Amino acid sequence: MPAPGPRPPPRPVLLLILLFAAACSCGLAGAGGGGGGSCELSVARGGALYSFALAAPTPAHRHGVLSEDGFYKVAVNDSILWFQLCDEMLFNFDPPMCLNCEDCGGPLRCGTQCSALVSNNVGGYDVCTTIGSLSESHLSLIDESNPQKGVVVKMFSPKCSISVSVICDSTVAQVPDKFVVSGRCDYATTFKHPSGCARSISASGSGWGWFGTLFKTILSLLGGYILIGAVYRYYFLGIHSVEAIPNLDFWISLPQRIKTMLVPATRNRVNYNRDGLGAYVSVSH
Repeated sequence: MPAPGPRPPPRPVLLLILLFAAACSCGLAGAGGGGGGSCELSVARGGALYSFALAAPTPAHRHGVLSEDGFYKVAVNDSILWFQLCDEMLFNFDPPMCLNCEDCGGPLRCGTQCSALVSNNVGGYDVCTTIGSLSESHLSLIDESNPQKGVVVKMFSPKCSISVSVICDSTVAQVPDKFVVSGRCDYATTFKHPSGCARSISASGSGWGWFGTLFKTILSLLGGYILIGAVYRYYFLGIHSVEAIPNLDFWISLPQRIKTMLVPATRNRVNYNRDGLGAYVSVSH
Protein backbone atom coordinates (compact mmCIF):
# COMPACT_ATOMS: atom_id res chain seq x y z
CA MET A 1 0.00 0.00 0.00
CA PRO A 2 1.61 3.29 -1.07
CA ALA A 3 2.35 5.83 1.61
CA PRO A 4 -0.19 8.63 1.75
CA GLY A 5 0.97 11.80 0.07
CA PRO A 6 1.01 15.21 1.70
CA ARG A 7 -2.40 16.44 2.67
CA PRO A 8 -3.52 19.37 0.51
CA PRO A 9 -4.34 22.59 2.36
CA PRO A 10 -7.99 23.47 3.00
CA ARG A 11 -9.69 25.15 0.08
CA PRO A 12 -9.89 28.60 1.73
CA VAL A 13 -6.19 28.45 2.58
CA LEU A 14 -5.38 27.46 -1.00
CA LEU A 15 -7.52 30.34 -2.20
CA LEU A 16 -5.60 32.79 -0.01
CA ILE A 17 -2.32 31.47 -1.40
CA LEU A 18 -3.55 31.95 -4.97
CA LEU A 19 -4.84 35.45 -4.18
CA PHE A 20 -1.50 36.36 -2.62
CA ALA A 21 0.42 35.05 -5.63
CA ALA A 22 -1.79 36.99 -8.04
CA ALA A 23 -1.49 40.14 -5.97
CA CYS A 24 2.30 39.76 -5.80
CA SER A 25 2.52 39.57 -9.57
CA CYS A 26 0.30 42.65 -9.94
CA GLY A 27 2.10 44.60 -7.25
CA LEU A 28 5.59 43.82 -8.51
CA ALA A 29 4.59 44.56 -12.08
CA GLY A 30 3.27 47.94 -11.02
CA ALA A 31 6.33 48.66 -8.91
CA GLY A 32 8.87 47.94 -11.60
CA GLY A 33 10.13 50.61 -13.98
CA GLY A 34 9.48 54.31 -13.96
CA GLY A 35 7.86 54.99 -17.31
CA GLY A 36 5.44 52.13 -17.95
CA GLY A 37 4.39 53.25 -21.44
CA SER A 38 4.57 55.91 -24.16
CA CYS A 39 2.15 58.16 -22.24
CA GLU A 40 3.26 57.38 -18.68
CA LEU A 41 6.03 59.03 -16.74
CA SER A 42 7.25 58.94 -13.14
CA VAL A 43 9.97 61.28 -11.93
CA ALA A 44 11.44 62.02 -8.50
CA ARG A 45 12.10 65.61 -7.63
CA GLY A 46 12.93 67.11 -4.26
CA GLY A 47 12.00 64.02 -2.26
CA ALA A 48 8.63 63.64 -4.03
CA LEU A 49 7.41 61.29 -6.75
CA TYR A 50 5.43 62.80 -9.64
CA SER A 51 3.43 60.38 -11.80
CA PHE A 52 1.73 61.15 -15.11
CA ALA A 53 -0.65 58.89 -17.05
CA LEU A 54 -2.02 60.86 -19.98
CA ALA A 55 -4.27 58.10 -21.30
CA ALA A 56 -5.85 57.32 -17.91
CA PRO A 57 -9.53 58.32 -17.57
CA THR A 58 -10.59 61.24 -15.40
CA PRO A 59 -14.11 62.17 -14.18
CA ALA A 60 -14.46 64.75 -16.96
CA HIS A 61 -12.45 62.96 -19.70
CA ARG A 62 -12.99 59.23 -19.97
CA HIS A 63 -10.16 58.87 -22.52
CA GLY A 64 -7.71 61.09 -20.72
CA VAL A 65 -5.81 63.36 -23.07
CA LEU A 66 -6.90 61.41 -26.17
CA SER A 67 -9.31 63.17 -28.50
CA GLU A 68 -12.66 61.39 -28.53
CA ASP A 69 -12.98 62.29 -32.23
CA GLY A 70 -9.93 60.16 -32.95
CA PHE A 71 -7.70 63.13 -33.81
CA TYR A 72 -6.87 66.78 -33.11
CA LYS A 73 -6.87 69.16 -36.06
CA VAL A 74 -5.09 72.52 -36.29
CA ALA A 75 -5.10 74.71 -39.41
CA VAL A 76 -2.65 77.57 -39.97
CA ASN A 77 -2.67 79.36 -43.35
CA ASP A 78 -2.24 76.70 -46.07
CA SER A 79 -1.11 73.97 -43.67
CA ILE A 80 -3.23 71.50 -41.68
CA LEU A 81 -1.91 69.46 -38.78
CA TRP A 82 -3.58 66.26 -37.54
CA PHE A 83 -2.37 64.35 -34.49
CA GLN A 84 -3.48 62.03 -31.72
CA LEU A 85 -1.72 61.42 -28.41
CA CYS A 86 -1.08 57.97 -26.96
CA ASP A 87 -2.61 56.20 -29.96
CA GLU A 88 -2.84 56.15 -33.72
CA MET A 89 -5.37 58.43 -35.39
CA LEU A 90 -8.86 57.29 -36.31
CA PHE A 91 -11.07 59.11 -38.84
CA ASN A 92 -14.81 58.60 -38.82
CA PHE A 93 -15.28 61.99 -40.49
CA ASP A 94 -13.22 64.71 -42.20
CA PRO A 95 -10.25 62.49 -43.21
CA PRO A 96 -7.08 64.05 -44.69
CA MET A 97 -7.32 64.65 -48.42
CA CYS A 98 -3.77 65.01 -49.68
CA LEU A 99 -1.13 63.36 -51.82
CA ASN A 100 1.86 61.28 -50.68
CA CYS A 101 0.19 59.46 -47.77
CA GLU A 102 1.69 56.03 -48.47
CA ASP A 103 3.54 55.75 -45.15
CA CYS A 104 0.44 56.60 -43.10
CA GLY A 105 -2.42 54.47 -44.37
CA GLY A 106 -2.24 55.08 -48.12
CA PRO A 107 -4.58 57.24 -50.22
CA LEU A 108 -7.73 55.34 -49.19
CA ARG A 109 -7.03 55.39 -45.43
CA CYS A 110 -4.79 58.41 -45.12
CA GLY A 111 -3.80 59.19 -41.53
CA THR A 112 -4.89 55.91 -39.96
CA GLN A 113 -1.47 54.31 -39.46
CA CYS A 114 0.44 57.11 -37.79
CA SER A 115 -0.03 59.50 -34.90
CA ALA A 116 0.71 62.84 -36.58
CA LEU A 117 0.36 64.09 -40.14
CA VAL A 118 0.70 67.51 -41.79
CA SER A 119 -0.62 68.74 -45.12
CA ASN A 120 1.13 71.60 -46.94
CA ASN A 121 0.04 73.25 -50.16
CA VAL A 122 2.83 72.78 -52.69
CA GLY A 123 2.28 74.09 -56.23
CA GLY A 124 -1.49 74.07 -55.78
CA TYR A 125 -1.60 70.53 -54.40
CA ASP A 126 -2.05 69.39 -50.80
CA VAL A 127 0.89 67.12 -49.96
CA CYS A 128 0.97 64.98 -46.82
CA THR A 129 3.99 64.36 -44.60
CA THR A 130 4.06 61.93 -41.68
CA ILE A 131 5.61 63.71 -38.70
CA GLY A 132 5.01 61.27 -35.82
CA SER A 133 4.22 57.66 -34.96
CA LEU A 134 3.16 55.94 -31.74
CA SER A 135 6.12 53.55 -31.81
CA GLU A 136 8.54 56.49 -31.90
CA SER A 137 7.42 58.67 -29.01
CA HIS A 138 8.95 60.09 -25.85
CA LEU A 139 7.55 61.77 -22.73
CA SER A 140 9.42 64.40 -20.70
CA LEU A 141 8.77 67.30 -18.35
CA ILE A 142 8.07 70.78 -19.70
CA ASP A 143 10.16 72.27 -16.89
CA GLU A 144 12.68 69.99 -15.15
CA SER A 145 12.64 72.20 -12.07
CA ASN A 146 8.82 72.34 -11.88
CA PRO A 147 7.21 68.93 -12.60
CA GLN A 148 3.73 70.26 -11.86
CA LYS A 149 3.80 72.45 -14.98
CA GLY A 150 3.10 69.51 -17.31
CA VAL A 151 4.72 67.23 -19.85
CA VAL A 152 5.84 67.19 -23.47
CA VAL A 153 4.94 64.35 -25.82
CA LYS A 154 7.42 64.17 -28.68
CA MET A 155 6.83 61.87 -31.64
CA PHE A 156 9.13 61.16 -34.54
CA SER A 157 9.03 59.99 -38.14
CA PRO A 158 12.10 59.23 -40.27
CA LYS A 159 12.64 62.91 -41.19
CA CYS A 160 10.22 64.95 -39.07
CA SER A 161 8.91 65.33 -35.53
CA ILE A 162 6.13 66.89 -33.49
CA SER A 163 6.25 68.13 -29.88
CA VAL A 164 2.96 68.53 -28.02
CA SER A 165 3.17 70.35 -24.68
CA VAL A 166 0.35 69.30 -22.34
CA ILE A 167 0.18 72.07 -19.74
CA CYS A 168 -1.41 71.21 -16.41
CA ASP A 169 -4.81 72.83 -15.90
CA SER A 170 -7.09 71.03 -13.46
CA THR A 171 -10.22 72.96 -14.48
CA VAL A 172 -10.33 73.17 -18.26
CA ALA A 173 -9.24 71.38 -21.44
CA GLN A 174 -8.19 73.91 -24.08
CA VAL A 175 -7.45 72.26 -27.43
CA PRO A 176 -4.61 73.66 -29.56
CA ASP A 177 -5.42 76.28 -32.18
CA LYS A 178 -1.98 76.98 -33.64
CA PHE A 179 1.41 75.40 -34.22
CA VAL A 180 4.92 76.50 -35.09
CA VAL A 181 7.52 74.98 -37.40
CA SER A 182 11.25 75.00 -36.78
CA GLY A 183 14.03 73.64 -38.93
CA ARG A 184 13.03 71.60 -41.93
CA CYS A 185 10.10 69.64 -40.54
CA ASP A 186 9.81 69.94 -36.75
CA TYR A 187 6.38 70.98 -35.50
CA ALA A 188 5.28 72.08 -32.04
CA THR A 189 1.94 72.90 -30.46
CA THR A 190 0.57 73.46 -26.96
CA PHE A 191 -2.68 72.94 -25.12
CA LYS A 192 -4.02 72.77 -21.58
CA HIS A 193 -5.54 69.64 -20.09
CA PRO A 194 -6.16 68.11 -16.62
CA SER A 195 -4.26 64.99 -17.70
CA GLY A 196 -1.12 67.11 -17.83
CA CYS A 197 -1.19 67.36 -14.03
CA ALA A 198 0.68 64.89 -11.83
CA ARG A 199 -1.81 62.21 -10.78
CA SER A 200 -0.01 61.25 -7.58
CA ILE A 201 2.54 63.06 -5.46
CA SER A 202 4.01 61.24 -2.46
CA ALA A 203 6.84 62.28 -0.16
CA SER A 204 9.93 60.11 -0.33
CA GLY A 205 9.93 57.49 2.38
CA SER A 206 6.29 57.99 3.33
CA GLY A 207 3.57 55.49 2.67
CA TRP A 208 3.99 51.76 2.10
CA GLY A 209 5.13 51.95 -1.53
CA TRP A 210 4.63 48.72 -3.47
CA PHE A 211 3.71 46.87 -0.27
CA GLY A 212 0.71 49.19 0.18
CA THR A 213 -0.34 48.48 -3.40
CA LEU A 214 0.08 44.75 -2.76
CA PHE A 215 -2.02 44.93 0.41
CA LYS A 216 -4.80 46.87 -1.34
CA THR A 217 -4.76 44.39 -4.24
CA ILE A 218 -5.12 41.44 -1.86
CA LEU A 219 -8.06 43.10 -0.10
CA SER A 220 -9.71 43.88 -3.43
CA LEU A 221 -9.34 40.32 -4.71
CA LEU A 222 -10.54 38.86 -1.43
CA GLY A 223 -13.49 41.22 -1.25
CA GLY A 224 -14.44 40.39 -4.84
CA TYR A 225 -14.30 36.67 -4.09
CA ILE A 226 -16.54 37.01 -1.00
CA LEU A 227 -19.01 39.29 -2.80
CA ILE A 228 -19.34 37.13 -5.90
CA GLY A 229 -19.58 33.96 -3.80
CA ALA A 230 -22.26 35.46 -1.56
CA VAL A 231 -24.32 36.67 -4.54
CA TYR A 232 -24.09 33.24 -6.17
CA ARG A 233 -25.10 31.38 -3.01
CA TYR A 234 -27.93 33.83 -2.30
CA TYR A 235 -29.55 33.92 -5.74
CA PHE A 236 -28.63 30.54 -7.23
CA LEU A 237 -28.43 28.26 -4.20
CA GLY A 238 -31.22 29.95 -2.25
CA ILE A 239 -29.19 30.51 0.94
CA HIS A 240 -30.79 33.60 2.47
CA SER A 241 -28.88 33.94 5.73
CA VAL A 242 -25.38 34.70 6.89
CA GLU A 243 -24.49 31.23 5.57
CA ALA A 244 -24.51 32.81 2.11
CA ILE A 245 -20.97 34.01 2.82
CA PRO A 246 -18.65 31.42 1.24
CA ASN A 247 -16.48 29.40 3.66
CA LEU A 248 -18.07 31.11 6.65
CA ASP A 249 -16.67 28.59 9.13
CA PHE A 250 -13.16 29.30 7.92
CA TRP A 251 -13.49 33.09 8.31
CA ILE A 252 -14.97 32.69 11.81
CA SER A 253 -12.13 30.40 12.89
CA LEU A 254 -9.41 32.46 11.19
CA PRO A 255 -8.53 34.61 14.27
CA GLN A 256 -8.20 31.46 16.41
CA ARG A 257 -6.07 29.79 13.72
CA ILE A 258 -3.73 32.78 13.67
CA LYS A 259 -3.54 32.80 17.45
CA THR A 260 -2.77 29.07 17.48
CA MET A 261 0.04 29.61 15.00
CA LEU A 262 1.60 32.44 16.99
CA VAL A 263 1.18 31.29 20.60
CA PRO A 264 3.27 28.05 20.40
CA ALA A 265 6.21 30.01 19.03
CA THR A 266 5.99 32.40 21.97
CA ARG A 267 5.77 29.54 24.48
CA ASN A 268 8.73 27.73 22.96
CA ARG A 269 10.83 30.87 23.21
CA VAL A 270 9.89 31.32 26.89
CA ASN A 271 10.70 27.66 27.69
CA TYR A 272 14.02 27.98 25.95
CA ASN A 273 14.93 31.00 28.04
CA ARG A 274 13.92 29.23 31.21
CA ASP A 275 16.02 26.17 30.36
CA GLY A 276 18.95 28.39 29.63
CA LEU A 277 18.64 30.06 33.00
CA GLY A 278 18.27 26.68 34.69
CA ALA A 279 21.61 25.54 33.32
CA TYR A 280 23.47 27.95 35.59
CA VAL A 281 23.87 26.67 39.16
CA SER A 282 25.09 28.94 41.88
CA VAL A 283 28.22 27.68 43.64
CA SER A 284 28.99 28.67 47.19
CA HIS A 285 32.61 28.93 48.28
